[in-house]
Amino acid sequence: MDLGAVIYIFRISVFQVIILALPVLFVGMTVGLIVSIIQATTSLQEQTLSFVPKIIAILLTLIFLGPWMIASLTEFTRNLITMIPQVAR
Repeated sequence: MDLGAVIYIFRISVFQVIILALPVLFVGMTVGLIVSIIQATTSLQEQTLSFVPKIIAILLTLIFLGPWMIASLTEFTRNLITMIPQVAR
């Protein structure tokens, strides 16, 4: 296995992680920002008020995007497995 193959596999792996994590992180960040703005305007400083909506939004995101995430990860894994003979030289 040469250095170019290792860098290529590392690069596509990092890209896959970013693609799969981005929707969940974006939803969590957006909901957290909205809740923080509401807390700042109403002067509510309850800690669970920011935690519970984020968890619910992230779970809903995982429910809706979960099949796509699993399919994408499965395809990525299949591609890595098919690359084994090429990289093993």
